[in-house]
Amino acid sequence: MTETKNSYDLAIIGSGSAAFAAAIAAIGQGKRVVMVERGTIGGTCVNVGCVPSKALLAAAEARHTALAATRFPGITAGSGPVDFPALIGGKDALVEQLREEKYTELAAEYGWEMVHGSASFTGNGDGPALDVALNEGGTLRIEAGHYLVATGSAPWAPPVEGLEEAGYLTSTTAMELDRLPESMVVVGGNAVGLEQAQIFARLGTEVTVVEALDRLAPFEEPEVSAVIEQAFADEGITVHTATTLTAVRRDADSTVTTLRAPDGGEAELRAEQLLIATGRRPHTTGLNLDQVGVKTGRRGEVTVDDCLCTTNPRIWAAGDVTGHPQFVYVAAAHGTLVADNALAGAERTLDYTALPRVTFTSPAIAAVGLTEAQVAEAGIACDCRILPLEYVPRALADRDTRGLVKIVAEAGTRRLLGVHVIAENAGDVITAATYALSAGLTVDQLAHTWAPYLTMAEALKLAAQTYTGDVAKLSCCAG
Repeated sequence: MTETKNSYDLAIIGSGSAAFAAAIAAIGQGKRVVMVERGTIGGTCVNVGCVPSKALLAAAEARHTALAATRFPGITAGSGPVDFPALIGGKDALVEQLREEKYTELAAEYGWEMVHGSASFTGNGDGPALDVALNEGGTLRIEAGHYLVATGSAPWAPPVEGLEEAGYLTSTTAMELDRLPESMVVVGGNAVGLEQAQIFARLGTEVTVVEALDRLAPFEEPEVSAVIEQAFADEGITVHTATTLTAVRRDADSTVTTLRAPDGGEAELRAEQLLIATGRRPHTTGLNLDQVGVKTGRRGEVTVDDCLCTTNPRIWAAGDVTGHPQFVYVAAAHGTLVADNALAGAERTLDYTALPRVTFTSPAIAAVGLTEAQVAEAGIACDCRILPLEYVPRALADRDTRGLVKIVAEAGTRRLLGVHVIAENAGDVITAATYALSAGLTVDQLAHTWAPYLTMAEALKLAAQTYTGDVAKLSCCAG
């Protein structure tokens, strides 16, 4: 027998950042909320994404710093072998702590109802409802005024001969290994692949990165790609760009990958593990969206308008499942926006012009706004400047001048259009650049903004100063 509950203003499928932001905002409006989660509460970020990967990156950085400490006169390098099970255990403990504090306890404090099971839409476009196959058995029907699909995304692997049969790791399962592999091939040279490759390389795994496009970080500025490629080379990470994975097979103790090189020739690589980091796809399988008139796109993303409403006026979507940029802060903003629009008729939209992004490699990659190529494609006359980190006092003090700051500005007006950084603490630099871009500053205004000395963020001001002078002829703290 199916029980029916129908006293809700908002029913949410999923329990990640978008779902929680929507629920908190809805509760703040005095609405009744139910949240359906089929697996572990918390979504991608806290469980298998941002939190665990950054925890492992920090551990790998600590080991690498010990090995590279000879950059500093008088410092002796040295580091023992990695206790990988202990490392994974520490990561798991952090994940459990944050999941409990930021999700489980919060849900109880705000007081919305949690239902554990797999939801799918039923009814029709005019009268949608959810049928939930409960994890403990039985079925629950949920009827609400509005529904939010916040089911996120999942790792995606390309259709490659033998891949499924041979098996492979994803960014999720790689962080669940119980033993550090001796060797690994990472397919994918964008953010996730770069971070995973450097984690394992710095922990002692022999890593090879394969990228189908002509450079690592292929969607960043070419100058940024050149720096990260050199950084990987310096750390002993082998890189094959403009190279595609064509076949995979498994033998007794290794995965054998067949690669097609730029000249059309093929070669084989053997490694203990194969990690596929070729992107993520929205997770909509099993939701039965067609039945209630919700359209999806080519990659399975839920089609939404600028207010995040689907093609059914009572059903909304937020976060990765919409095909928008896959950042947890976008998902959170989406969730709040849906609550305002669905429940209060706010008709709010979001402006993604100054949306920053960070890849947490070392050096880190960060960007906001347009690239030089995007500006040219838009028919805007561009005035771009590049400041190598050798002109940044903080980088000199750190004995690490790998990297640069690139400013993309409109010629004539010098209006800031984009900033691209590769440096340690690039994420902090790009936060300042985001504020500048949001405020519509010109390069000249940025050059005359206060910047504290001996911070990496000072590089942004110095890069702006290159438009009017030679920063090599400035004293170390000249304004």
